[in-house]
Amino acid sequence: MITFLLSMLVVIPVLAIMVYVVYRYRDRPGNKAPYTPNWDDSKILEVIWWGIPILIVAILGVFTVRDTFALTRPPSNQKPMTIQVVSLDWKWMFFYPESNIATVNYVEIPAGVPVQFVLTADAPMNSFWVPQLGGQMYTMPGMEMYLWLQADRPGVYDGKGANFTGKGFAHMNFQVVAKPQAEFELWVKSVKASAPPLTKEKYNQLVKPSIADKQLYSSYPATLYREIVDKNGGMYWRMHHGEHESHEHH
Repeated sequence: MITFLLSMLVVIPVLAIMVYVVYRYRDRPGNKAPYTPNWDDSKILEVIWWGIPILIVAILGVFTVRDTFALTRPPSNQKPMTIQVVSLDWKWMFFYPESNIATVNYVEIPAGVPVQFVLTADAPMNSFWVPQLGGQMYTMPGMEMYLWLQADRPGVYDGKGANFTGKGFAHMNFQVVAKPQAEFELWVKSVKASAPPLTKEKYNQLVKPSIADKQLYSSYPATLYREIVDKNGGMYWRMHHGEHESHEHH
C-alpha cells in the first residue's frame, strides 16, 4: 500500500501536467505567436522535477530492502515450526519433520505461529508463492532456500507456482489453511490415524510429470527429504564449480 501511494505521487502529477500542457499550448486557428526556440533553463525547476522522483525512489528502496530482509527472519518471537517443500512437475510436496506427516498440494498451519518453509525442487526450478502471506522464493534442485511466513488469523490462503514449468504449470496450485493451534493438532492426529504412509515407491510415482489433487500421508521415510536434496547435488556442484571440477571431484 505504501509503495502504491508513493507511486501515485509521481504518476498523478505527471499525467495532470501532461494533460494541462497539451491543452494549454495546443496550436489553434489564427495563432500568430512568434516561434522562439531560444530557451533558458531554470535550476529551481530542474531541482524540483529531478529531486522529487529521486526522493520517492530512495524511499521505495528503503521499504524494499527492509521488507526483503524481513523474509529471512521469523515474523514473531513465538516458537516456529518447519515445513519442507519440494516442487515437482506439476505439484507441491510438503513434509512436516516435527510430526512426520506429508501432504500434496495442501498445507495446514497453526494461526499466529511463524513457519519456516525450507524449499527445494525435484524437477525444473519453480517459485513458491502465497500472495496473502508474503513474498515468493525460488525452489531449485540440489539447493535449499528459506522463507518465513505467518498467518496472523485463521483462514484459507491460495498458494501457487510463479515460475513457468511446462504444460501442467497452471495446475501447480495449493491451499494453505490456518487454524487455531488446538485444531491444527487435531488435524495432525487425524492424518496420522487415517492417511496411508508415503513410501519411496509412491514418491517416485509422484515425481513423474502429472497433475495431482490434494493428498495426505501419515508418515514418510525419515531420510526421504535429505535424499531428494542430495541426489541433485551433482547439478549444484556443476553450477558452482564447473563441469571439469565436477569430474575431478568424483
